[in-house]
Amino acid sequence: MNTNLVYLSLGSNMGDRLGYLKQAKEFLAETPLIKVIGKSSLYETDPIGYTEQECFLNGVLEIETELKPNVLLNITQDIEHCLGRKRIIHWGPRTVDIDILLYNNESISKPELIIPHPEMHRRRFVLVPLMELNPNLMIPHLGKIKELLDNCPDQGKVSPVLKPFQW
Repeated sequence: MNTNLVYLSLGSNMGDRLGYLKQAKEFLAETPLIKVIGKSSLYETDPIGYTEQECFLNGVLEIETELKPNVLLNITQDIEHCLGRKRIIHWGPRTVDIDILLYNNESISKPELIIPHPEMHRRRFVLVPLMELNPNLMIPHLGKIKELLDNCPDQGKVSPVLKPFQW
């Protein structure tokens, strides 16, 4: 089988934010055919969209997987559900959120999954940890990560909280 390089964004702003992110990372690492090969620092970030909520902890994982994108999506959604994620308010509070940012250099456009993630270039809380992991990354159809970060319309807080080895 082919091994695919994937970047996942993880975020939490309810309850034990760090605990939820650690659990999500562990669930992913324990999943057959998924190997976590890199992780960014964790950053405290301002909410976007619905701003009447607590700040988030956000980070990015780099994984290798033999799973197809739709199977990986089902697994990430199962992990979110297992950790108490409820989809009540769009961009609202959540125990954990796991988004597939990139899957190799592929472009996927299905009702349930769009890759590259359609909002990633507008979100500093995604671009900062992604650039930490791979400063030379090229985002399909969007360009170099550094240029995307330099031109990002989101100027919200993205403050480092924990180094990669701390979570």
